[in-house]
Amino acid sequence: MGDVAELNGNLLKIYKAMQEMGYTTEEKMGTAERITTSTKLPKNMVMNSLQELQNRGFVRRKVREKAAGYYIVA
Repeated sequence: MGDVAELNGNLLKIYKAMQEMGYTTEEKMGTAERITTSTKLPKNMVMNSLQELQNRGFVRRKVREKAAGYYIVA
């Protein structure tokens, strides 16, 4: 996992929004829809940013029945 200081733009905005909403454990994960609502960014941008954060090791994705959940890796 990298350092949060290397994040910029939308990646940082989404990461901070997830922290503020408490999406820090698997038990308290949030959907892309909720993250989109809180950041006021287009859903496509949020989805791309979540994918990038996942590739960099900052966020994990858990597939569930209705919608995938995302949470920050400590």
